Amino acid sequence: MPELPTSARGAATSRRILDAALEEFADRGIAGARVDRIIAAARTNKAQLYGYFGSKDGLFDAVMADRLAIGMNHVPFDADDLADWAVGMYDANLSSPDLVRLLGWIRLERRPVGFILGNLDAEPKVKAVAQAQAAGRLRPGDPMDLLALVVSMASAWSPATGVYAASNEEPATDHDRRRALLRDCVERAVAR
Repeated sequence: MPELPTSARGAATSRRILDAALEEFADRGIAGARVDRIIAAARTNKAQLYGYFGSKDGLFDAVMADRLAIGMNHVPFDADDLADWAVGMYDANLSSPDLVRLLGWIRLERRPVGFILGNLDAEPKVKAVAQAQAAGRLRPGDPMDLLALVVSMASAWSPATGVYAASNEEPATDHDRRRALLRDCVERAVAR
C-alpha cells in the first residue's frame, strides 16, 4: 500500500476517503463499490484516491487495516485475560458492525483460505499466547488456533455467525447475560 500523506491537509483527505469508503464497501462490497461515490462523499478526486491508495482493492485493504486496528485493539490484549479481550470484541462488534460486514465481503468476494486478516499483525498476540502457554497459564495447543477460537466465540452474536445478530437496540440485560456467558466460556476454553 502506498504511504499515506503526512501533512495535516493530506491526512484529513485520506481520512475522509477511508470513512467514505468504509460506508461504500460495507454496503456494497468490493465489486459493488463505486469510486465515484466514494470521492463524492469524501469531497476529493480520483487522483488523490489513487495517489493515496493505488487502486480500489488497495483502498479496500486500507479500510480493512484501519477498521481491524480499531476493532482488535478495542480492549488492550492480555494473554492472561483472554476472556476480557473477548468481551471487548463483543462490544466492538456492537459498536462497529461495519467491520463484520467487511469481513463478510472478503469471504464472499475474495474467498480466502488460512488467515484472512492479512493486514493485521497478529504476531505479538500469538507470541504472548505462546509465552502464557509455556508458563503453564493457558492450555497447550497452537497459539493461533486458540486465538481463532476466542475471536470466534467473541463474534458468536455478530452478523457473521448466521445464527443471531445482536444490536445496540437490545436491552442491556441481554448484553450483560451474553458477556457473562462469553467470559465464562472463554475462561473454561483456555484454562490449562
